[in-house]
Formats: sequence, structure tokens, C-alpha cells
Amino acid sequence: MKELVELIAKALVDNPDKVKVSQLDGQQSSVIELKVAPEDMGKVIGKQGRNAQAIRLILGAAGMKLKKRVDLEIVEKR
Repeated sequence: MKELVELIAKALVDNPDKVKVSQLDGQQSSVIELKVAPEDMGKVIGKQGRNAQAIRLILGAAGMKLKKRVDLEIVEKR
């Protein structure tokens, strides 16, 4: 899952070297934290949140296969 988010995010942003992804696993769910450069935040979120929503949809489908709930948090680096 972590690799999937990293691959998608790097394809969207101008600074792929500043993309950081971390994953916190629990029993029934996982939280994936995506950090990007401040100037790339708009590209990851997209207009009206469409890119972020699409990434979450893909993670939800992949999580169904693993029988886990996956949440994506997009965090701005400072």
C-alpha cells in the first residue's frame, strides 16, 4: 500500500524526491501518511479534492482485497 501511494504521488508532483510516505498498521486498519512539498500540495489534492479522493478510492479497493480499512492523510511539510 505504501509503495502504491508513493508511486501515484511521485507521478503527480514536480518534486518527486520530496515525497515521503509512512504507514501505521493496526489490527483491522492502516493509516498512510503522505508528505509532499508545500508547492506540490495542490497537485496531490487536485481541484475540489478530486485527486485525493481518487487515491483514497484506489486504497479502499486495495484494502478490500486485504480485508483492511486504509485511511490516507495528506500532510504538508514545513
